[in-house]
Amino acid sequence: MNNVINITPDVTQDQKFLDATLRLARKHQGLTGTNPSVACVVVQHAQEGSRIVGSGVTAKGGRPHAEPPALEEAGELAKGATAYVTLEPCAHHGKTPPCAQTLIDAGVVRVVTAITDPDNRVNGKGHSMLIEAGIKVTEMDGGEAAQRVMQGYLKARTSSRPFVTLKMAMSEDGLIGSTQEGNLKISSKISSRQTHLHRARHDAILVGSGTALFDDPNLDCRLQGLEGRSPLRVILDEKSNLTETATVINTALKTPTIIVSPSSSPVEWREMLARNGVQHQACELEGGRIALPELMGDLAARGIQSIMVEGGARIAESFIKENLVDELVIHVGGKVDKPQTLEHAVYAPFTPNKLPDGFVVCQKLNFGADTSIRLRKKN
Repeated sequence: MNNVINITPDVTQDQKFLDATLRLARKHQGLTGTNPSVACVVVQHAQEGSRIVGSGVTAKGGRPHAEPPALEEAGELAKGATAYVTLEPCAHHGKTPPCAQTLIDAGVVRVVTAITDPDNRVNGKGHSMLIEAGIKVTEMDGGEAAQRVMQGYLKARTSSRPFVTLKMAMSEDGLIGSTQEGNLKISSKISSRQTHLHRARHDAILVGSGTALFDDPNLDCRLQGLEGRSPLRVILDEKSNLTETATVINTALKTPTIIVSPSSSPVEWREMLARNGVQHQACELEGGRIALPELMGDLAARGIQSIMVEGGARIAESFIKENLVDELVIHVGGKVDKPQTLEHAVYAPFTPNKLPDGFVVCQKLNFGADTSIRLRKKN
C-alpha cells in the first residue's frame, strides 16, 4: 500500500465528490444481499470545471457491482476521468470480472476510494491492480459516513457476525411500556417514521416472542414508496409460544420471517410455522435462554449482515450483556403516556441520562418534541 497516494492537491474537491458517492450508496442499503451497497461516480475534471459523466450503485441482490453501470453510462467519457468509489474495487474473479480490471479497461486515470475492502480476496489487491496498470490511486479516510453505509458488510467480514443496532423508545426516566395497557404512546409520528427508515436500511429486525405476542406488531416498513424494503423479521421464541394468530406468522408469506427456537421444539408447532411460510432457525440454549452469540453467527451464515433489535427490556439487556450491540439509537419522547397503575410500568435497563458503559454519543437530533440520540460502541 506504500504506492497509494495519500495527499492530493485537490482534497476538497475529492471529498465533495466522494461525499456525493457515499450518499448514492445509501440508495440500496439493506438490499444487496451479502455484498455491500457500493456506489461509483465517474467525473471528468477539466479547466472549465468538473462534471459527473456516469454513476452507478450495486444492484438489488448484489449484482452487478457499482462500477460497470457507472462506466457504461460514462462511455467514452470515462477515458481520462476520475472514478470515485465508496469501497476498494474487487480484484477477484467471481460471477463477474474484477471491477478493478473494468476500471482499467475503461481508461480512467485516477481512482479515489473511501475504504479498503477487508475481504481477504481483495484487501489491497484491487488498489495494487490499478497502480500496476498506471492508474493513480487515492485512498481517503471515508470517516463515519462510509462506515455507516457499509457497517453490516464490514462487521460481517471482520467479526463473522451481523452489525447490531439496538433501538429503543423511552421517556426521560426509561419508561418503555406497560404490562397491562398495550402500547403506550412514547414516540411522535416523526420519530416513528424515522424508525421505519432505519428498518429499511437493515437486513433484519429482531424482537422476542413477548413483544410479538403482547404488541402484535407488523415489524415492517410502512413509509410510502419504501414498503418493498421491509427487512426480514427474526423472532426469538425459546418456548414455542407463538400461534397462527400472531401477525408475524400469518403475514410471513408477504414479509419473510424466521422464528428462532430449540431443535427440540414440538414437531406440530414447527409444522404450523412451515404451513404459514415461516422459516425455523434451530438454536442453542444457555440457562434456558437463547444463546445470542451463537445465534448471531448462525444468522451471519445466512447472509444477514445488519440487524435492528427492537425488543423489550429483556432482549435489550441480553444483547448489551453479551456485548453484541454496535450502535444504540434512543428516541426520547417529549410527550409520553403514563400507565394508569405505576406497578405495571416497564422500564428499559438504562435511561437517557444513565447509558450503558462503552458507548459514545455521536449524534443528537430533534424530531418534533422528541430527541433522538445515536451512540456508537467505542473501539
